[in-house]
Amino acid sequence: MRDDCDVLIVGAGPSGAVAAQEFARAGMSVTCLEQGDWPDYAKARAGYADFELVSRRYWNWDPNERAAAGDYPIDDSESDVTALMYNGVGGSTVLYAAHWERFLPSDFRTRTLDDVGDDWPIGYWDLEPYYDEVEKQFAVSGLEGDPALPPSAAPPLPPVPLNRLGRRGAEALNRLGWHWWPGSNAIATAEYGPLHACAQRTACPFGCPTGAKASVDRTHWQSLTRDGRVRLTVRATVEQVLLDDRGRACGVTYLDDGGVRHRVRAGVVVLCANALGTPRVLLASNDGAGIADSSGLVGRRLMMHPFGNAIGIFDEDLESWRGPLGQYLHSMEFYETDRSRGFVRGAKWNLIPTGAPLSIMLPGTWGDEPVWGEGFTRLLRERLGHSAIWGVICEDLPDPANRVLLDDGPGENGVAGVRIQYRTSDNTRAMMAWHLERLSEVLDAMGAKKKILNPGLRGTGWHLMGTAVMGEDPAASVVDPYGRSHDVPNLYVFDGSVFPTSSGVNPTATIAANALRCARSLVSRRRDVEVGA
Repeated sequence: MRDDCDVLIVGAGPSGAVAAQEFARAGMSVTCLEQGDWPDYAKARAGYADFELVSRRYWNWDPNERAAAGDYPIDDSESDVTALMYNGVGGSTVLYAAHWERFLPSDFRTRTLDDVGDDWPIGYWDLEPYYDEVEKQFAVSGLEGDPALPPSAAPPLPPVPLNRLGRRGAEALNRLGWHWWPGSNAIATAEYGPLHACAQRTACPFGCPTGAKASVDRTHWQSLTRDGRVRLTVRATVEQVLLDDRGRACGVTYLDDGGVRHRVRAGVVVLCANALGTPRVLLASNDGAGIADSSGLVGRRLMMHPFGNAIGIFDEDLESWRGPLGQYLHSMEFYETDRSRGFVRGAKWNLIPTGAPLSIMLPGTWGDEPVWGEGFTRLLRERLGHSAIWGVICEDLPDPANRVLLDDGPGENGVAGVRIQYRTSDNTRAMMAWHLERLSEVLDAMGAKKKILNPGLRGTGWHLMGTAVMGEDPAASVVDPYGRSHDVPNLYVFDGSVFPTSSGVNPTATIAANALRCARSLVSRRRDVEVGA
């Protein structure tokens, strides 16, 4: 397509990795620009005495606190939820808990079924074969036959064992007659390609020292860069997409870590920079006037999956210091809409271990009892191994008022940061309260002696979606159903920005499957693409 590269990808997270692999397999020349660097797994300290003291220093979810190479400032003072991400090779798969969840068929039809949000221009069955493919790429472990989902191919690996805590949760749900199933995780339970079998250290978000978690720096980028199929440039912070005289994308400019500006030419530009980074680039392009925004929807409809949890404390030792973070099991019992509950749509529950000592002694989410002082040893003995966490992921309905904007002035690296305006909806608050009441019943059935319910935790914006929505109508969407900009015909978006709705489950499986679908479509039509001059 072009002499510099056929395709230029911005962002080396899951969508960028899946797309780069597909393009390379088709014989296209591919360049990827990533604003962060490769993860340094020498700083993954699980198993060492200083693990919890340094884990959030090196592997902090919040880029404002982490302030690593490639992080840009995010002003969340007008947001109920803090946006979390990892800027580096692997993107947020480096830090994700690796819950692997397919969207349900109803997630694609919320307007038709429940008169909220928008129907997707595609359905579950359009993505089904791509789910099957990417599950092999991501070493998914799980058990086929979950009655909450349509029949599908078996995951490539068996599920992580339930252990004592998982079995206790499953038995309680059985007594209540409510759905559960072993959790699907992008975590290898046996040697699989470059990955090793999970050691259940509860360190998935902190560098995974075992090398079992399927972060795309390990599963995709190592091989793609090792054999030269893709040129990956790190510490390359993209400023803007460049347009030629015909309004076609012809490349990008980026700043290296020394502040030197570079220009890369390309026939096609694909943005895979997540639902904050992608609108940042689009809005900053054309010297700040913005591009691909005739609909006025770039940056709007931000969804971040409000999250809460229910903590139980038990007399028995349930070995909850070990396991996958990751999930032992999930429940979709109350996922579909029942308007008698006072809200629409639903939520997913997942049971996870509570981890090592420091994580259970941090003030804020473990009740009002003071941690420091005379009660410290008693509380530590009470909680360590004797506690459980049920997470609640609530579907986040799209609202144009929830948005990402460019911040005023450039950040320290010369590139503009972003501001987030986000408010949790009344529907979400009602949903969270109702689901926590049900999880209180589950904890009772498990035999908990103490319960702590946490609605609407602020620092939980791991799932970023919706700021460059896809659709058929150019007046009501930013890109078409294959990720192509309505305004700039050789500019594409493949990440979670394109999601019309958020579902109530973790989005990485759908991000990866949709990126594969869109990349394969572009490959099949590459001779017809109007490339930049």
